[in-house]
Amino acid sequence: MKAVALLAPETVEVVDDRPEPACGPDEVVVAVHGVGLCGSDLAVVSGHRPVPALPWVLGHEAFGVVVAAGERVADRFPGQRVVVEPNYPCLRCAPCRTGATAGCRNRRAAGISEPGLLAERVAVPARFTWPVPDGWDDTDVVCVEPFTVALNAVRMSGLAPGDRCLVVGAGSQGLLVSVAVTHAGGVPFVVEPHPGRRALARELGAEDASEPPSGTTFPVVIETSGAPEAFERALERTSPGGSLIAVGQGGRPARLSTFTLVQRRLTLRGCLIYDHPADFPRTIATLAEHDLHPGRVLRERFELAEAPAAFARAARIAGKTWISLPRTEENAS
Repeated sequence: MKAVALLAPETVEVVDDRPEPACGPDEVVVAVHGVGLCGSDLAVVSGHRPVPALPWVLGHEAFGVVVAAGERVADRFPGQRVVVEPNYPCLRCAPCRTGATAGCRNRRAAGISEPGLLAERVAVPARFTWPVPDGWDDTDVVCVEPFTVALNAVRMSGLAPGDRCLVVGAGSQGLLVSVAVTHAGGVPFVVEPHPGRRALARELGAEDASEPPSGTTFPVVIETSGAPEAFERALERTSPGGSLIAVGQGGRPARLSTFTLVQRRLTLRGCLIYDHPADFPRTIATLAEHDLHPGRVLRERFELAEAPAAFARAARIAGKTWISLPRTEENAS
């Protein structure tokens, strides 16, 4: 079976020697049709986010069709089109029992702590797959997972209709946050050094805030880049009494003025992924009810055989990259 694996830092190859997945009693086997790439994947490839072993199957933003279901699975069946929720909390610890599963310290993450989903077929826990309509375009389906992150960040920010929201960074996550801000009734502004990404953000309805008038601040700021310099500027551009939501993650420390934080009565909150089981079905329902099309952020598609090039180019393009897998008779819906 073919898969895309990291053999060494910065060395990605398509391999054809992966064993077929075994379907456990509470699992389904999914024939993967597409996988989106994000910053976490690139951190794994660069070696900045170490993985348990090499070679390592990459990828976590996957969708496809169920081809087998375990004996204890009652609500998933072969032929069903699903997206995979790739973070698996234990559902037993204190955070999980309160519903805050993103804070689970036993959480397993496909492509990071668990083998990834960028393979022809994968076995995943059935409860972490979510049905989507057959008629949805592949581009929108492959964005369900990162759009769930975006919707959660906007929800946590307390954004109210009419609020101006500064989105710091217009990578794929920042672009999806901009779409989520508009959906929530806010007005997105974007600051981003890459001209192509700024242009795409404007295409999606955001305003360019790269050179605002002196003293311009925003009641809600969502930082998506993870760069410490960007975080520091985001703090300065948060209005008194406003909220700064940190979505981007980076290993370098950022300087934070407690004087600014306290004197301006700011709320600073980290936003990590989403919670199970509420957030994924909420995103799917939102997409079913509204004409949002998050796939608008996609700009490059690669075939499975082109996966090494996809990873090499993903950090440089404006917009999101995804990989489509061939739909052989065994993998077709």
